[in-house]
Amino acid sequence: MYKTTLSHFITEFTPRDREILQSYFNLAESMADLIGPHCEVVIHSFEQFDESVVKIVNGHHTGRKVGSPMTDLGLRMLRHFEQTNELTPKSYFSHNKEGLLLKSSTCILTGDNGRPIGMFCVNMNLSRPFPEIIQSLMPNMTQGPLTLTENFSHSSAEMIEQAIELAIIDVNNDASVNLKGHNKAVVKHLFDNGIFEFKEATGIVAEHLNITKHAVYKYIRQFKA
Repeated sequence: MYKTTLSHFITEFTPRDREILQSYFNLAESMADLIGPHCEVVIHSFEQFDESVVKIVNGHHTGRKVGSPMTDLGLRMLRHFEQTNELTPKSYFSHNKEGLLLKSSTCILTGDNGRPIGMFCVNMNLSRPFPEIIQSLMPNMTQGPLTLTENFSHSSAEMIEQAIELAIIDVNNDASVNLKGHNKAVVKHLFDNGIFEFKEATGIVAEHLNITKHAVYKYIRQFKA
């Protein structure tokens, strides 16, 4: 169990700690983009509690920005964590300064040797009209394709087989591909989509296309060249 004092976090920060915290910045952007404009995502650093916010997306929900301090609840949660090695509660409801209802979730970010270095917090503003919140989670009919194809498989073999089926459909619908170039076009489609990053892909593709592994490797070498 890791135990320390709050002052320890301020005096023991290293460049590696800051690097680890910064590695979560893109995750904060992605999560806020996924959930939508009603979601605030905040990363706190334990290096300086009076300026703990090092990353924030949609900060208008709480009126904060980079350089804002740690909250009192955040300090209490950290104190509890250093005493028990547990974060409680992980999800909770609160209100911002305007009294708007927020549902929040917090997790501790750790550095080398499991030492706590920050917090990753998500605050969902539930005070907006619910249809407005739902609309932000739905496809925008006026912007490009509504959905992208994504295969959620139980195994890499299943993933590869599904990818082959889709590649064959796309190639069969391409009038510019003749019968002679069919297999090469299928392999090219799979290569462009990264399927050969799976170790067993070459063998499965060869079997489905009724060609040798050597032929598949030959096509791949050509594409890489």
